[in-house]
Parts: sequence; structure tokens; C-alpha cells
Amino acid sequence: MSESYVRNVIEAALLAAGNPLPVAELLRLFDDGRRPSAQAIRAALEALAAEYQGRGIELKETASGYRIQVRRELADEISRLWPERAARYSRALLETLALIAYRQPITRAEIEAVRGVVVNPNIIRTMIERNWVRVVGHRDVPGHPELLGTTREFLDYFGLKSLDELPPLAELQAMGDLTLQLALAEETAAAPVPEPGEPDLSASEDPAEDDELSAEGDGSAELVAAPRAMDG
Repeated sequence: MSESYVRNVIEAALLAAGNPLPVAELLRLFDDGRRPSAQAIRAALEALAAEYQGRGIELKETASGYRIQVRRELADEISRLWPERAARYSRALLETLALIAYRQPITRAEIEAVRGVVVNPNIIRTMIERNWVRVVGHRDVPGHPELLGTTREFLDYFGLKSLDELPPLAELQAMGDLTLQLALAEETAAAPVPEPGEPDLSASEDPAEDDELSAEGDGSAELVAAPRAMDG
């Protein structure tokens, strides 16, 4: 079996799949008697990545495997293929998601203590429904509140192989003028956590700001989600 044949099969599979494929899944594309080794699959993936250098597409490894996607720097131009407005997420949702990503596992009360506002349940529900966030356990305190953490789908959606690839906090804040302070050490460790049954925080978010997708034209409170992988 030639290297070019293996590379072509992998390329076609990644274009057709519409989602990341791990090496184990790529191996199953071949008949038992002609199946290449996992090392040969990885070599073919490296060859594809090199072939795409300087082109409009790239091979990207995420938490779930490999995918072929449009290069991030071309996302604005390619988005014009779809006349409908791209999904734009409210600042409230993105700040909550950032806290979960950088400080997981974290409870809803701890998120509220850092942000200083009550989190609308719709935000948490939206992230869970999109499989970006899941309940990973319960805090060993009265009430046993749920601990929230990110999922593999979260990493895939934002094109990350692991949480180590999250951008520096300063870069994240500069992207959308986020005012949330996401200190990760002693600063926020000392943040007060409300006891179960304690009255709501003094501030609460505007319900419109808590919608999954922010309202048309409200650009001041919106950030564009990372571009998705290119479908086959």
C-alpha cells in the first residue's frame, strides 16, 4: 500500500467526517489485511499538515482527534458564504465560560462571587446543552453544590488539543474588552462563597444579556465565537 494512497484516504475521511477523527478511527478505514500501522497514519497526517502550509486550509489536532478546517485568519472572508449572521455570544456567557475553563472545577456560587452578579440559569443550561460544560462532581460543603468543568466538545469547538492551549488571560480580555478579573491564584481563592440559602447578590445581570445569542445590533456586548471546522 503506497503512502500516497494512505494519505488520500485520510484526507478524504477528514473532509467527509465533519468532526475530528482520532488515529484509532482512521485505522478502521482500511481492510484488516492492508491496514497500515498507527505510525504510518501519523506520518500521513504530518505529511498533510506540511502540504497545507501556506494554503487556505489546515490540519488541526483537537482533543477528539484530527480535522481539516479553514484557517482562522480567513474566517471573516469565508463566513460571507453564509448570509445569515454568525453566532455571537453575550459577554455574560463568555465571562462565565471563561471562569469555568480557567478555574475548573468551580461552583455557580463561586462564579457569582467573582463576577459580582447572579448568573442567569439560562447561561449554564445553554453551555450544558451545547456540551461545552458538564457537572464533574460536588463541592464537599453544606448543600453539596455542583462543580462545573469543560468538556472535550468545548476543546473541539474552540480548536484546542488541551486546556494548556487556552490563551493567556491578558489576550482573552483584549479580544473583547472583557472586564472580568480572572486571577487564578490567591486573589480569587479568597473570594467569598455564599452559603446555601444566603440572599442573592446585590447585582443581577440584565436578562437580555443572558440570552444564548445576543440581540442583533448590540455589538458592544458581543464576541464572535471561534470559527468552526470546515465541513466536508
